[in-house]
Order: sequence, then C-alpha cells, then structure tokens
Amino acid sequence: MALDETDLEIIDLLERDGRASYAEIGRAVSLSTAAAKRRVDRLEADGVITGFRAQVDHRKLGWTLEAFIELRFAGTTGITGVHERVASMREVRAVYAIAGDPDAIVHLRARDMEHIQQVIERLRGSGRVIGTKTLMVLGAWQRVGTGRPTP
Repeated sequence: MALDETDLEIIDLLERDGRASYAEIGRAVSLSTAAAKRRVDRLEADGVITGFRAQVDHRKLGWTLEAFIELRFAGTTGITGVHERVASMREVRAVYAIAGDPDAIVHLRARDMEHIQQVIERLRGSGRVIGTKTLMVLGAWQRVGTGRPTP
C-alpha cells in the first residue's frame, strides 16, 4: 500500500487530535471535507488507522504511580501465558516481549506503592515468573504523531 504525503499528514493530525473533524483535516491538508473523509475512510479500511481512543490523565483517577516491571521466566516459558494472565489486570497498560534479559516488560499504573506491590505479587503468583525488577517512572515524554513537520 502506498501512502502519499497527504496521507501521512492526515495520520499525524489524527494522532495529535483524534477528534479533528473532516473539515479541519481538509483545511490542514488542502482537501475538501468530502475528500478528507474519503482519505480517512481508506486509511481505516486499509488497516493503517486502527481506531480512535481517549487520552486519559490517570493521576486524576487516583492512579498516581507509573512503573515498568521486568519479568524473568522459568526455563522455556513463553510470554503467551503472561499475556493471558495480565489481560484481566486493570493496572497493566501493556506487555512487551523482548530479546535478551529480561524476558518481558510490563507497563503499569497504580495508586500507590502498596498497590504496585500487590500487582507484582499477582504477576509472581502465576508460577512462571521467577524474577522481577521494578523501574519507577519519575517523568515522561511521549511523541505524538510521527515527528514529521506539521502543516
């Protein structure tokens, strides 16, 4: 699938503001509202845009801590079992299988240190996790969009 500059500009715009109207998108990329809608529809149909979601300030919900937990598994344990276990854990935001040591990294949010400890105990409770290391997030920055110049 070939994406042109206009497609990439639309993707950048939607990554920054998923609620942008087709009229706003069209103005930003010099297309009519209808043409902008067709482009977005095509990007969705092609699977380039997979959905729209709200950006949430978790601190305002009482989830003030963020951490990454390194996981080490016993023997040849696969990460599939970990995915299944953490899928029901509301605190877990993502799980990444990685090459080398450790075997996986879990990104989580929690209310306080006691809550993080409870999450770690649940992760270890699977019997597959033989070691963990917790990395507390002190500050964060996240790129929004692809980092290309904006119109």
